[in-house]
Amino acid sequence: MATRTSSIVWAPVWGLALVQGAISLLWVIYNLYLGELLTSLGLPLKLATGLLIVENLLAMVMEPLMGTFSDQMQHRIGTRLPIISLGVLLSAGIFVLLPTTLLWGQGLLRWGLPLLLVAWALAMTVFRSPAMSLLGRYAVGTRLPQAASILTLVGGLAGAMGPLANQFILGLGPWVAFTAGSGVLLLAAIALGLAQPNGIASVDKASLEQASQGQDVRPAAQRSEPSADRSPWTGLALVFGAGVGVALGFRLVMTALPMAIAQRVPEGNTALVLGSLFVALALTALPAGQLAMRLGNRRAMILGLSAMAALAIAVGILSSTLVGVLLAALFGASLSLVSNGTLPFALGMVSPARAGLGTGIYFSGGALAASLGGMLLGSGGLSLTGNTLGAALAFLLAGLCVGASGRFSRS
Repeated sequence: MATRTSSIVWAPVWGLALVQGAISLLWVIYNLYLGELLTSLGLPLKLATGLLIVENLLAMVMEPLMGTFSDQMQHRIGTRLPIISLGVLLSAGIFVLLPTTLLWGQGLLRWGLPLLLVAWALAMTVFRSPAMSLLGRYAVGTRLPQAASILTLVGGLAGAMGPLANQFILGLGPWVAFTAGSGVLLLAAIALGLAQPNGIASVDKASLEQASQGQDVRPAAQRSEPSADRSPWTGLALVFGAGVGVALGFRLVMTALPMAIAQRVPEGNTALVLGSLFVALALTALPAGQLAMRLGNRRAMILGLSAMAALAIAVGILSSTLVGVLLAALFGASLSLVSNGTLPFALGMVSPARAGLGTGIYFSGGALAASLGGMLLGSGGLSLTGNTLGAALAFLLAGLCVGASGRFSRS
């Protein structure tokens, strides 16, 4: 029998992984078609960079707000599913509307497309932090990274579709692609809802064993007042810093790899190299989760971030497609240690009553990093050396934040 310190309720973990995969897939489709939608309506392609910057700046504020709102909802009614469901419905509905602008978006109406794009990005922030915070109610203790590895596995496979299946997705056309993406998100949300312990309510850490056996339990949020729990703001600042470092470093590496291939291996296969990163991320997710259980999540994350910093520097000496694939695969394997640990790390810095805030703060840091990355690209970008050194420094910053978090952790 599983103990209360080592339990995982697997059905909702897989449901949450499907939501994570759907989020990744929608962003893949969005990024592939964004330029085409804009130029088809006569809007400048450079507007795409500006839109992504604005969307991420808004997300930086919205993520912790929605996470906090879901914490309050958890306390009041014992579940976060209503806000998750609302966000999913809004996101799926707006997403399927985006290609319709090709029909009615003429003249001044074409500016309706940027408004819809921003509205969709905001709708995605409504449910991501509330949904991902549920992981802390499905797994406990050292098993959290193992549960998170399922999310990394599914998210990595969905992310691999960007470089490896982009021609297939583009071949579907915007109508089919956006409709399919909306359908996948809705199905994933339904699967998550059906997999909830006891129908609709999540369970607290002390009740996972009972929940896995189908017994009725009362959520911890109904037994404690969030107002009585003061969040460790220094700890949250470290979570935010880690989010900035990981996301900015990843963005710079994803810019440096194609740049290195273009400069050093003009005949190289960029899609294969980038695809190798996501495939390796997915394939090593489960072993990385096991390793984190042995080392401890904080140590595993620091190990992964250190390796990613070294590999980012190595991108600058890429000399062939084979070397690029090897570097990308090693980077993906190292990233799996970090990806598995980010949610457990954020959740460990707050009490269960503040789980949404913890995940929201981490995603807020990632949104700021995405805006910074967009600004760098919009201003002409960095050189190859600038990208690799910047990525290494960003990963080291994240590692310092994770390393300094031990005294503030509540796990």
